[in-house]
Amino acid sequence: MDQRIHLRRPMLKQFQLLFSISQSDLIVRRYFVVNGFDGALTMLGLLIGFYFSNDDVVLHIVLTACLGAAIALSVSGVSSAYISESAEKKKELKELEDAMIADLQDSAHGQATRFMPFIIAVVNGLAPLIFSLIIMMPLGLAQWQPELITYPIETAVLVAFILIFFLGVFIGSISDSFWLWAGFRALLIALITSLLIYLICLF
Repeated sequence: MDQRIHLRRPMLKQFQLLFSISQSDLIVRRYFVVNGFDGALTMLGLLIGFYFSNDDVVLHIVLTACLGAAIALSVSGVSSAYISESAEKKKELKELEDAMIADLQDSAHGQATRFMPFIIAVVNGLAPLIFSLIIMMPLGLAQWQPELITYPIETAVLVAFILIFFLGVFIGSISDSFWLWAGFRALLIALITSLLIYLICLF
């Protein structure tokens, strides 16, 4: 037990050092919130679209469509974040090397340049997937155990609104604004999105 703890400490300190050097903690937090919000809002949009469609909705189709969108958001998040962040970190390292007139590939800065884009990309991809899967849980439960949830789409929409509200609260805590107003502001965005989709479904 003591040996495992001893082995973990240097790795934890190394992670902290890489985050500190690259200042990636703020980037990771921003990506998690922004892409989590995107995932939740995308799921809400799909669910509202299905709910107000004139055709009889097949639950399996709703679940498949939502899962497909969640996977697409996740893959897009991972690939786009890795490409952009890797390019940015390499540019920053090159500018630092030019300023110091030294090769920093084997330094902590070089490690951060190679490692942090991967971490940022994973967070960027996981955030929308995690929030999407949480919202889809009522659909999955209703698909496999229909007696558990009578109104799966309505329940999933409610879960989406709750998640979006708490994401707003989290954003408010970061910016030191009033948490309730921040939550309702995010909720207002979700309501406006739902209204726009409803109006489109009317035509």
